[in-house]
Amino acid sequence: MSDYRDLRISVIGAGMGGLACALAFAKKGFKHVDVYETASNLGFVGAGIQLAPNMARVLDRWGCWDGIYAEATDIKSSSIREGSTNRELVHVEMPDIAQKYGYPHCTGHRASLAGGLYESCQNEPAVTFHFSSSLMDVASFGPDKTVFTVKPRDGEPYKVETDVLLGADGIKSAVRASMLRSIDVEADVEDTGQAAYRIMLNRSQMEHDPELLELLDADCALRWIGEKRHIVAYPISNKTIYNLSTCQPDVNFAAAPSATYTTRGSKPAMLKVYEDFGPTVQKMLNMVPEGEVCEWKLRSHSPLPTWILGSVALVGDACHPTLPHLSQGAAMAIEDAAVLAEVVSQAPGSGADRDAVSKALKVYELLRRDRTTVLVDMAASSARTLHLGDGKAKEERDRQFLNAKKGQPIPDKWASPEVQDMIYSYDCVKEAQEKFDELYATLASEADGQTNGHANGFANGHANGVAV
Repeated sequence: MSDYRDLRISVIGAGMGGLACALAFAKKGFKHVDVYETASNLGFVGAGIQLAPNMARVLDRWGCWDGIYAEATDIKSSSIREGSTNRELVHVEMPDIAQKYGYPHCTGHRASLAGGLYESCQNEPAVTFHFSSSLMDVASFGPDKTVFTVKPRDGEPYKVETDVLLGADGIKSAVRASMLRSIDVEADVEDTGQAAYRIMLNRSQMEHDPELLELLDADCALRWIGEKRHIVAYPISNKTIYNLSTCQPDVNFAAAPSATYTTRGSKPAMLKVYEDFGPTVQKMLNMVPEGEVCEWKLRSHSPLPTWILGSVALVGDACHPTLPHLSQGAAMAIEDAAVLAEVVSQAPGSGADRDAVSKALKVYELLRRDRTTVLVDMAASSARTLHLGDGKAKEERDRQFLNAKKGQPIPDKWASPEVQDMIYSYDCVKEAQEKFDELYATLASEADGQTNGHANGFANGHANGVAV
């Protein structure tokens, strides 16, 4: 093989990260990209999602941003309010995000983002989808030969030999489990102690209430905060839907099997959790039909010793799951995909040198680990700050919110200008192009395995100086 484009790329999982991987490699000219997905089809569900400039920058390179943007809301401000009183703690104007970073900060429907990625993949002859197909195990991790077993829902298991295997199969990643077993490492999925309700109200439910209609028609993202709880809300789908995403202590999954991540929620229980929040919140929560309350368990896992083994790499939630409080989970997975395609295409030997491909995958980890760790930690830290109860720490936080009106940093990291600058200005592809040779050289001069995941001073995304 003398052309990297002939490498066989296999992707496990067709969520945001898997679709992004397939599209990223196809756009770089790879000719054989196969995606294996357990579900029988991609019946897109879910609720709202934030589409930050660093995500849009990647999507635009792939040619699918315009269609997604057409259905999105361009957020121009954010308002952080005390849940119990609706008192505004700080209002952050964001009129010039697009001018600063080349792309706006938007909110949209998850189905719009996933659908845009999937449609773009379908337009790429190199991409083949295998639905109703689950990964059973990885028999060989390479780099000489990577072999895994797939089980179709209605068929017999079969083996697949590939050149690069990408585990984009989420928090419950089977690829990760196989990889860790092979190196005798345990890193079980962990409870975060938090859960979330995801709620969507349509215009017909809100249009008869002037206060609620004003929220739906605004270009503003709101956050109501209280002790151990908060609610994020914003318009999506051309302002036909108002999306609410909550975070509260996980009390409903205690008796559920460990594999259960969602449950049919109780409307009275939901109302009880937020009973001390103000009338505006109460009106919206009461609009949710009984029987349509769904609660998600928010889970994580401890940091992994490596994301790479041979020619196998982990992507997105499979290697760096995050709490949603910075709204960067999908963006990080999409950036992962773009960087993976970039580094594999730059591997010396044009694909013929399997060791070089493996080292190129390690460069991906070096480029991505520090940045994703900063954002994951920042999301967790932000939640702790927002969820403070009465006491001196909360008083200090509220003082910081007051000072934020004078241009000081904001305790809610998502809305703080210096954090936005660190995240939104980042160009993952540009960094991969600029740093590949230097990072690859450090790996080439060392024995395999000595540099896994340690970026040796590369604080990606310019995180220096941003408090976590």
